[in-house]
Amino acid sequence: MSTHKLHAIRTQVMWNRLISVVEEQAQALLRTAFGSVAREAGDLSAGVYDTKGRMLAQAVTGTPGHVNTMAVAVGHFLERYPLESLVAGDVLVTNDPWMGTGHLFDFVVVSPVFVGQRPVALFASTCHTIDVGGRGFTADAASVFEEGTCIPHLKLVRAGALNEDVLAIIQVNSRNPIEARGDILSLVSSNEVGSRRLVEMMTEFRLTNLDTLAEHILDQSGRATREAIARLPDGQWRAEMTIDGHEHPVTLVATLYKQGEQIRVDYAGTCAASRMGINSPKCYSDAYSVFGLKCLIAPEVPNNAGSLAPFEVIAPEGSIVHPQRPSPVTARHVIGQMLPDLMFGCLEQALNGQVPAESAGSIWVLAMSRHPAQGKAFNVMSVGLGGTGARPTKDGLSTTAFPSGVGGIPVEITEAQSPLVFWEKVYLPNSAGAGHWRGGLSQRIVIGTRDALGFDCSAAPFDRRDYPARGRHGGLSGAPGRVDVQSASGEHIPHEGKSNIHIPDGGRLCIELPGGGGFGLPEKRDPVLIAQDVVNQVVSPDLGPKDFSPLSSNPLTRRSS
Repeated sequence: MSTHKLHAIRTQVMWNRLISVVEEQAQALLRTAFGSVAREAGDLSAGVYDTKGRMLAQAVTGTPGHVNTMAVAVGHFLERYPLESLVAGDVLVTNDPWMGTGHLFDFVVVSPVFVGQRPVALFASTCHTIDVGGRGFTADAASVFEEGTCIPHLKLVRAGALNEDVLAIIQVNSRNPIEARGDILSLVSSNEVGSRRLVEMMTEFRLTNLDTLAEHILDQSGRATREAIARLPDGQWRAEMTIDGHEHPVTLVATLYKQGEQIRVDYAGTCAASRMGINSPKCYSDAYSVFGLKCLIAPEVPNNAGSLAPFEVIAPEGSIVHPQRPSPVTARHVIGQMLPDLMFGCLEQALNGQVPAESAGSIWVLAMSRHPAQGKAFNVMSVGLGGTGARPTKDGLSTTAFPSGVGGIPVEITEAQSPLVFWEKVYLPNSAGAGHWRGGLSQRIVIGTRDALGFDCSAAPFDRRDYPARGRHGGLSGAPGRVDVQSASGEHIPHEGKSNIHIPDGGRLCIELPGGGGFGLPEKRDPVLIAQDVVNQVVSPDLGPKDFSPLSSNPLTRRSS
């Protein structure tokens, strides 16, 4: 075998090894995180960067919103702390929404790696921390100053010595100080795991730096992505999407320009920033826009700075996808996680018949709490998942978070941390958009408390109640979401908008999440599949519309899926 071929094989082995290093980094974070949204739902990301701050590899575990924002965030750290100013044992931190991952709840931790006295790489990780003070997880704040504690770029660890002052500020401003501290220290630990494994790898392969490997990774990934883009026809395509918004419906508009090996997305025409906290900072809008494009154009190319480079995103300053400080941004995923479907709407015009229908989109974060004046206080978070859009040759996925990729939090975890009881958590019949291929099913969730005292829930992320996921090529829309409150007497009170929900003493919170859109004409669906749908209660034509009927108060009789 030629020397050239041996070198190519060795380089590929090192690249694969680097990906395994960051996956171990992410798994360490998953195992040590204190907050359930990180530990159970996997709302986190991890990656390794070269000495120029360019992302070389990301973990498979994690969310595109986190990892694609971190791809830019590390550069902001290096502007504040140039690599030559750092020493072994330094660790940096921020949760600045515009310099990090889009809202205050995500702390980004960056750790330089040294071999001897020479810096060779940086590791970065992030996860969602359950509480950072302020108004909590709600869209009701009028500015980011009300949303919680902002930590600018600071040294969390100085030459191995933990800066307890930074942690003290975070903890004293959090309703969950133990979880907040634990999550941040787990980020530090995961970076340490990645650093150790990288040094072991470099020793094994007798590397003194990653410069040559980094250039190979970025060149190969960039070339593969540009070749994939080049296979698309040149042109421009425009798509619009209307979603519920907060004060009023929000119209998202994107025009995609494809020329040769480059793609540019322009959000001109999109609504202005909201007064409330559903705005998506540019870093987050970029992250999910490019993710949506890459899903269809170059899904097999590893995600790194090279494969992200051929995509450009332009957005008007002051728009809801490019809000300026101090706009409120807590529920930025309401907007950001809808953008991949908007990108699909553009690409459908170039890839006719090859693009899935719309999905439920933004996850429904169930931020539930009780003030001490109401009884025993608690502050917990669960996740509601809708259905994904039907695919050109398959049904959509049920109760699956696209595009975020997070999982659900087991009800047992939430119940152990609070007096909450999940009386019902089941697939929701009739929620999937009909079609040749049906959309994914959503779920129905009913929540009360063991002590029969009231509680509150943020409705900030509850979208697609007025504007459900649209079908494609004749497929029907998925079912819209629905929320109401059942009083102790059994009365049902519908809830509209994104204002916080109060569940009275003895009451229950009743939620139906939105389903995915269908693909193709419903009359073309295989009769065998239709029969299976009825047997599996995907559809329930004989039952009619479902209602939130009272359920047994015995937790042993509840239904769960």
